[in-house]
Amino acid sequence: MCGIDHNNQPNTAKLLEGLPRNWGKWGPDDEVGALNYLQQAEVLRGVAAVRQGKTFTLQVQIGHPGGDPMWPARSPSMRFNTLDRSHYQAGKQPSMTGGAEYCDDVIFMQLQGSTQYDALGHAWYDNQLWNGYDANTTVGGMAKASVLPIAERGVVGRAVLIDMARHRGKKYLGRGETFDHRDLMAAAKAQGVAIEKRDILIIRTGSMGAFYEYGKTEFFKDLVEPGLTYSRELVEWFDQMEIPNLVTDTIANEVITDPSSGVQIPLHCALMRNLGIAFTEIVLLEDLAEDCAADGQWTFLYTAAPLKIVGGSGAPVNPVVIK
Repeated sequence: MCGIDHNNQPNTAKLLEGLPRNWGKWGPDDEVGALNYLQQAEVLRGVAAVRQGKTFTLQVQIGHPGGDPMWPARSPSMRFNTLDRSHYQAGKQPSMTGGAEYCDDVIFMQLQGSTQYDALGHAWYDNQLWNGYDANTTVGGMAKASVLPIAERGVVGRAVLIDMARHRGKKYLGRGETFDHRDLMAAAKAQGVAIEKRDILIIRTGSMGAFYEYGKTEFFKDLVEPGLTYSRELVEWFDQMEIPNLVTDTIANEVITDPSSGVQIPLHCALMRNLGIAFTEIVLLEDLAEDCAADGQWTFLYTAAPLKIVGGSGAPVNPVVIK
């Protein structure tokens, strides 16, 4: 019987060996990583991008009748009434003095079950998270590099939308269709815009539009998402551009399995774990992209504040952009 050649097995550490890390750049206790690039000057640069006063919200609906676009292994959200008109009708809830009544409800959901921010410690390899924190700090709740520091800080800066689907003449990119930083720059040039240093980078593949058009069953059938694909040059480009936040309309922000090495989620590790770049996923960009194509303004002020979940590995968010 032939033995397994472990030297040829996918290996994240080997794949990323020698690539840049930002560990320690903002001190030994840092938990927000590349968001440190978004200081006052970057906020003002974002404000300066506002020209028209148009606003867009980018969160998908939680509990949409067609289902929630999330990673298939995660449970969908469940919302329940705990108090409504029926309780008053049944005599189980007294009306308030004067006759007022009210309703209450609860929701149970994955913290990454909607448009959301990943904590910087959400993904790791070699038992170390962002900034070198021990992976054991995730046990029972994230003691280090959770989503809470990101939520407490908030995210504000100039953002640029790169519409890869439109650039390739498609409504949606195909299953497993890839692109890299060179494709992003080519699309930006075609749009008449430049990706600038410290821009919040927003990329549309059309995936969320496809989810709502095709329906949950068809969308998740043999799911292989389109997205960014790993290369050493791409990682170095993100580092040199000092990108603070990667925002896409896909579930993973990248092609899950690198087609060359077989390593899964290499960009979660290379960009988020090593460079401290915040990941925002499952963003609804259809209306914003249509408007940008119509008026030619692809840059704007981006603002986001995920929920302040203590120890959370991620949190829902409803980003607001102002053009």
